[in-house]
Amino acid sequence: MTAAQFDPDSARFGSSRSQKRLEDDRLLAGRGRYSDDRSFAGEAWLVLVRSPHAHARIVAVDLGAARSAPGVIAAWSIEDLRAGGAGQIPFPPLFKRADGAPMAAPPRTLLADGRVLYVGQPVVAVIAETREQAQDAAEAVVVDYDALPCVTDPRRSIEPDAPQLWSAAPGNVSAEARYGDAGAVDEAIARAAHVTRLRLHNQRLIAFAVEPRCSIGVVENGRGALYTQNQTPTGARDSLAAALGGQAADYRVIVGDIGGGFGMKTGLANEDALVCHAARSLGRPVRWRADRSEEFLAAHMGRDQHYDATLALDRDGRILALRMDMLANFGAVPVGSTAIIPLALGPKVQTTVYRVPRIDFRVRGVLTNTMATGAYRGAGRPEANYLMERLIEQAAREMRIDPAEIRRRNFVPEGGFPFSTHLGDVYDSGAFGRMLDAVLERSDWSGFAARREDAMRRGRLRGRGLASYLEWTGAIPTETVDIQVDADGTVTVFSGTQAMGQGLETTYTQLITEVLQIPIRGVRIVQGDTDRATGVGSVGSRSAFVGGSATVAAGRRVIVRGRELATEALEAAPGDIEYRDGRFSIAGTDRSITLAETAAREAQGFIRVSATETPSAPSWPNGAQVCEIEIDAETGEVEVVALTSVDDIGRIINHAIVEGQIHGGIAQGVGQALYEHAVYDPDSGQLLTGSLMDYCVPRADQLPPMNAAFDESVPCKTNLLGVKGCGEIGTIGAVPAVVHAVLDALQGRDTAQLEMPFTPEKIWRVLQGAGQRA
Repeated sequence: MTAAQFDPDSARFGSSRSQKRLEDDRLLAGRGRYSDDRSFAGEAWLVLVRSPHAHARIVAVDLGAARSAPGVIAAWSIEDLRAGGAGQIPFPPLFKRADGAPMAAPPRTLLADGRVLYVGQPVVAVIAETREQAQDAAEAVVVDYDALPCVTDPRRSIEPDAPQLWSAAPGNVSAEARYGDAGAVDEAIARAAHVTRLRLHNQRLIAFAVEPRCSIGVVENGRGALYTQNQTPTGARDSLAAALGGQAADYRVIVGDIGGGFGMKTGLANEDALVCHAARSLGRPVRWRADRSEEFLAAHMGRDQHYDATLALDRDGRILALRMDMLANFGAVPVGSTAIIPLALGPKVQTTVYRVPRIDFRVRGVLTNTMATGAYRGAGRPEANYLMERLIEQAAREMRIDPAEIRRRNFVPEGGFPFSTHLGDVYDSGAFGRMLDAVLERSDWSGFAARREDAMRRGRLRGRGLASYLEWTGAIPTETVDIQVDADGTVTVFSGTQAMGQGLETTYTQLITEVLQIPIRGVRIVQGDTDRATGVGSVGSRSAFVGGSATVAAGRRVIVRGRELATEALEAAPGDIEYRDGRFSIAGTDRSITLAETAAREAQGFIRVSATETPSAPSWPNGAQVCEIEIDAETGEVEVVALTSVDDIGRIINHAIVEGQIHGGIAQGVGQALYEHAVYDPDSGQLLTGSLMDYCVPRADQLPPMNAAFDESVPCKTNLLGVKGCGEIGTIGAVPAVVHAVLDALQGRDTAQLEMPFTPEKIWRVLQGAGQRA
């Protein structure tokens, strides 16, 4: 294992940047293998009875009618699971409460235990021969509930008289983190020439994937096998062992194609463990698949953070200090990623691209009677960047400083790298001012006035918004890749990262064909089977950053081993052996041997190597976006008319894939800014946005052609390839850029209470002079 740093020779990787995605022919022709493309003989169906209450005691459960219903094989409550040896899914104990006690929250039992804590919590599992029979039997289950008061808003949840969710978490505060120096920030605020204050809500979002979650439990050769959609198969396997007993080697997780993940399909879900327990108990395959409403209700959600923030500046608009107090809505039963996002990942990038001499951050994770929040595209970084950009934009307006100029005055300068943050991280490289200048030029920033006047003549309000932003990638920065070269010349790459639409098959194939100088047709990529490849998986834009580096390192080891074998075969000194185009030769002669022929000389008939790469530090992608919008003054409808981005994501391996990632990320950012909001009724705890009738996601026809550009002149110095990650940066920049554009179009009106999403109704109310916080 090596602590990798940038290898200048890696600049050649990605020379085939126009290579079309290799997986697309298969997927577009209907040859993908999604969860519903699998079937097993004797397969039964599992359906869940979910809580209709946000908070209630379970008085009694009557399964008699359900168990006697046609086709029913079993019906279980939590007591039945315990009797069968099932436990609970652990969450990482990484954080503490303010008094030093460990983070406290209700355990993740597979079914509700004594109380239900949110609408949609699974209470009873019914297994039948068909899905329809299981659904009919589920309706025959009788659960007697004693309803209790509920709380859905973390601001209300920390009040002294709020309903308490868990006795070990007094005041419903599950965990807390503090960063910085409160006294120093007090002093800076006291002497500041200007102080900007904002109260914001980064609203809750549904992690909407086109393919609903689906899990199939099977017993294979005495071992538990889980066929599912999961971005972290190895972690899911390990959690299965923790939840159901035994060792990790007793389980196998197999993942095919994934119809969207976005962080929601990480870790182990209750339903995953339930189908595996059912398969083991019943001796036959068991399948569960969510319908769309179930997915809205019971898959973990994203964001939901409330901020009170203060930015202190001197008279020239230079930042003196930042204070941030955040309440993060954990939901009722945290998942594995719930706590780390607000308590660690957000604070890590909170100062983003700016020099902030003093900080004081307080983050509290609060329990509420809602579904858990967890990883969703960006996972803490969009929230942090949104807050910072809103603060600096507001400061610019209040101080009458040009929004681009105030950013320039506060950027970490190009000569300031490496740059150490308050949390102990180090930015290895960056050119933040260069990204800003480039996006202003590409977006024709200086020509905006004419476009605004034209919009006014058409009865529309035009606004422009700017955002500078910083990303952090490289979560759990270690990955191992194995490569096998067979005697027929086939090269197989085994990686524990996981494809979910981001084109890893193409990316890894490009890298290995360039290292080994062989045709693409001879390369196979194996992911998504823990018996064949293990690793961290694909989260936090880490796949190319870590997995790509490991792929190249393993490819180089193939050449080293092949050279050793060629030296023996050709009876030459190692220094005389050259490698080119898949062939080893003696320099200056015509004597040679192919890579495939060297593989045949191994005792086992193939070359097998392994390489583990650990980048020496995370990477820090960054960039700038400009958005222009127009508002219909009669209806309040917002139209996004132009989106321009310039990003520093280090070296680019495949331009088409990178552009697709940026475009998709921007679309999700536009969705948060204008359309999406998961809303619970504060009195009943019912999810009010439980379907696409109530929850709006952006469509392709609501987005303009995107003007995306990249600056590769600042490669990452902490990994072999110089890449920085690109999967989430589009989302990070789009949210504040779009919001700033809307606020610019509404300047002169009362927008102080305006919160995302900026729906037509909210905008119309502002235009009518009836602005309100919503």
